[in-house]
Amino acid sequence: MRGTKSGGHRGADRPSGRGTASLLRQPKAVWATAGASVVAFMGIGLVDPILPSIARGLHATHSQVSLLFTSYFLITAFAMLLTGFVSSRIGGRRTLLAGLALVVVFAALSGMSGSVGALVGFRAGWGLGNALFVSTALAVIVGAARPTGAARGDAAPGGGPATGGNAAAILLYESALGLGMACGPLLGAVLGDMKWRYPFFGTAVLMAVGFLAITAFLQEQPKPDRKTSLLDPVRALGHGGLAATAVSAFFYNYAFFTVLAFTPFVLNMSPYASGGVFFAWGVLLAVFSVLVAPRLQHRFGSLTVLGGSLLLLAADLLALGYGDHTTAVVCTVLSGAFIGVNNTVFTELALGVSPAPRPVASAGYNFVRWFAAAAAPFLAPRVEEWTDVHVPFVLAAAAAVPGALTVALRRRALTATGTREPAARHATADGVTALTGRTVPDPAHRVRHGN
Repeated sequence: MRGTKSGGHRGADRPSGRGTASLLRQPKAVWATAGASVVAFMGIGLVDPILPSIARGLHATHSQVSLLFTSYFLITAFAMLLTGFVSSRIGGRRTLLAGLALVVVFAALSGMSGSVGALVGFRAGWGLGNALFVSTALAVIVGAARPTGAARGDAAPGGGPATGGNAAAILLYESALGLGMACGPLLGAVLGDMKWRYPFFGTAVLMAVGFLAITAFLQEQPKPDRKTSLLDPVRALGHGGLAATAVSAFFYNYAFFTVLAFTPFVLNMSPYASGGVFFAWGVLLAVFSVLVAPRLQHRFGSLTVLGGSLLLLAADLLALGYGDHTTAVVCTVLSGAFIGVNNTVFTELALGVSPAPRPVASAGYNFVRWFAAAAAPFLAPRVEEWTDVHVPFVLAAAAAVPGALTVALRRRALTATGTREPAARHATADGVTALTGRTVPDPAHRVRHGN
């Protein structure tokens, strides 16, 4: 599934059974971190099925309840400048535990909120904890994961254990993201059907379990030789390829979070029904992120796939906004496929297109894109109040188009290779690095084949 054309790996169209088996044979520290990551991503979509219930329970308007997303992601955006600064000084393990502790505290406080203002404030604290955890989790999994091509006991080139597999790490992380995004609405529906406060308490309990698992199984990893400053992520955006990736992702995230934060009000379904819709959405997101996107990238090239997927997402949003209720449900679920593809390609570009250290590049990229995630939930219900229910989806579709145009116009910057250490150099000229464990067609190949 994530093999290369050379070096003994199978192609993307022929998954390696050995690679799949070895992917599952990971250290306990990897599974503890990945499991906690599932719960962390569950927290994003957890409130989707219960947004109408929260509005009724706290006597709040749709625009007031939508601030649950805005406060969460606004703090997350600014926290991206802080995560590298903190983790490079206290270490990845302590950063993970600090993030988990904050989520446990603020998720529990969210469940005890007596007003929508208090709930919005507690969600902001939750966003800080989630930012510390999520931004560090990938780096921790990269450091601890066993490569997909390595069997139990295989030796690394230096003679040590075959750990630190980048392809395995990204696959596990994307799987955790997809599973969390799928299960979050389902958990929210099951618990929220009893009382809207229960999903917040449930998240606090699950994150506490994750805290204990990481405490027990994850040892502290070596700190980087150089401490990260607060401005390093901003400086990293001076690289044209990373800046283009962040700008494109900014527009894409506005479309993405219009679906996630505004659609539940439009569907106006029971918590169980809404949870089922977003569970199916999350399943498609996970399948297309982990299984379909790599095959499309291998066949067509990452940038072609990304541009096409963004345009298809725009068309899907227009149909969602103007169709009847059944069409809206189908298009909501279908959007998960395009979002899954986009998430995978954007993640790989952000981690590989610039020579900046991966945590720094990722922080700079996330700092930009999360502002759109904060803006969409705030603007969509207000646009509906000023106009009608169709216009928020028109704006979301319009936002996806400049995301695709940025990819097309900045293609040269996005295909430039970085200057990392030899072990992490880019595998291709397509902007996707050896992180993925596979190659994609080079530019000359794409020209010869009309791509």
